[in-house]
Amino acid sequence: MKEMPIRWKITILSYAVVIFSLLICGIIVIANIQLQEEKELRLRSMSTARTVAELSEVKEGVLEPYGWTTINPLAEELRLINNTNYIVIMNMDRIRYSHPVKNMLGKSSIGHDEEPAFAEHIYFSKAKGELGTFIRAFIPIKDEKLNQIGVVMVGNKIPTFKEIMLGFSNEIIFIVALTLLVGFISSYILANHIKKQMFQLEPYEIKRMFEERTATFHSINEGVIAIDNQETITIFNEKAKTIFNVNGDVTGKQIRSVLKDTRLPEIVERNQPVYNEQIMVSGKIILSTRIPIKKDDKLIGAVAIFQDRTEVAKMAEELTGVKSFVEALRVQNHEHMNKLHTIAGLIQLGKPDKAFQLAFEASEEQGSLALFLHEIVKDDAVAGLLISKIRRGKELGINVVVDQNSNLEGFPNQLDHHDFVLLLGNLIENAFAAFEAMNLDEKHIDISIEQSADVCSILVEDNGCGIPEENLAKIFAKGFTAGKPDGTGYGLFLVKQILDKGQGEINVSSQVGEGTTFIITFPMNAEVEKL
Repeated sequence: MKEMPIRWKITILSYAVVIFSLLICGIIVIANIQLQEEKELRLRSMSTARTVAELSEVKEGVLEPYGWTTINPLAEELRLINNTNYIVIMNMDRIRYSHPVKNMLGKSSIGHDEEPAFAEHIYFSKAKGELGTFIRAFIPIKDEKLNQIGVVMVGNKIPTFKEIMLGFSNEIIFIVALTLLVGFISSYILANHIKKQMFQLEPYEIKRMFEERTATFHSINEGVIAIDNQETITIFNEKAKTIFNVNGDVTGKQIRSVLKDTRLPEIVERNQPVYNEQIMVSGKIILSTRIPIKKDDKLIGAVAIFQDRTEVAKMAEELTGVKSFVEALRVQNHEHMNKLHTIAGLIQLGKPDKAFQLAFEASEEQGSLALFLHEIVKDDAVAGLLISKIRRGKELGINVVVDQNSNLEGFPNQLDHHDFVLLLGNLIENAFAAFEAMNLDEKHIDISIEQSADVCSILVEDNGCGIPEENLAKIFAKGFTAGKPDGTGYGLFLVKQILDKGQGEINVSSQVGEGTTFIITFPMNAEVEKL
């Protein structure tokens, strides 16, 4: 069965409220009118009763045996003048001397509410009859000596609810018609306004869209987090909960209370999107796209769509390290093959002493280099990387020198050997590339790593081609290669991300044709960044 459109639902509901309100107000107004009428009837009845009781004709007539012949016409005349329903006059024997029904004249009254009147009481009573409810005023009749000689009772019918409505029928019809017309128009306008605010969608359509959106958010393989401009979480899908180990429903909470080092509020502050940025949040390496949410050009929040790259990054870093070791082995194998060929040639020439000396020197050189690097660098991955780069440099005719005063006991806070392998590997590879188009007698790359309790500094310096001044500001941008045919533009971009991760600083100085120097400084005890 097709559901009724929301426009008509709201119109009917609003219209029903208007009608109900009008009905209640009408009942209250008419009840008040009825109450006011009753008060006026009381005053009129008592006033008429007093007037009748003071007439001398009445006082004289109630003492005569057939006094109703003179009293009843007088009472009827007074009834018409005072607009009352009936006037009943009785003597002390309760004989009626006036009554609207003539055959009741001269007969005794048997009413129960009349008793106090014969004891000189003045009062009102309500009596229900076939014709309706009457207000009756009782007042005693007294002679000149103030002795009670009879009772006057004046009755007035209280108008019913229906009678009052009929009395105001024209006014009621006009008010009801006007109210219903205005109510209908207002209800329809309100319904249209609400429908417009709901993008012309019906509630069941909104419900279906919400269910579909919720199911989609929770089923996709990316984390989705959205906040409003007060940093309150509006969306936190299941994948995001899995990535950050969050349990329960966090919708409505402040984002900083759930993720202390979140980077999402900065999008609200800056009102600028960030695409495909690799950042560290709650110990996770994530690739994040963060976009401000706007409505009518007004910022109302921000949304982040991200993937957990922690494992992928570690695998990539491991592969980078393995690649370095494989390269070192390849270079070392090439070098040893050359030396073995030389040694074999010397033996064939009958010079075993020189062959033995060459073999001894090669072994001693290899052992001393490995021992030196393991003494100054306590991490095997970083030491292995440096060995591979030194061997690679020899193959390329580049002298790679590690400062003898270098030392690396541990890594700065938030960084590990994966980060140092990437950082040093990319800086040294860039230095190798600086010699590709140069013909120099001496090519050298100097490396220094110094560490104290507070600071870790890295220096990589070469005498290669240098970097043009106009490119210095661009070298850390993603995809910038400075025209290198085999460059990817990601080397120094990754270096910059590691710098941000460890809250480090970098100083680059370069002269075209003279070389480039990179100096990087990391605080050893950097605090987790909070934005």
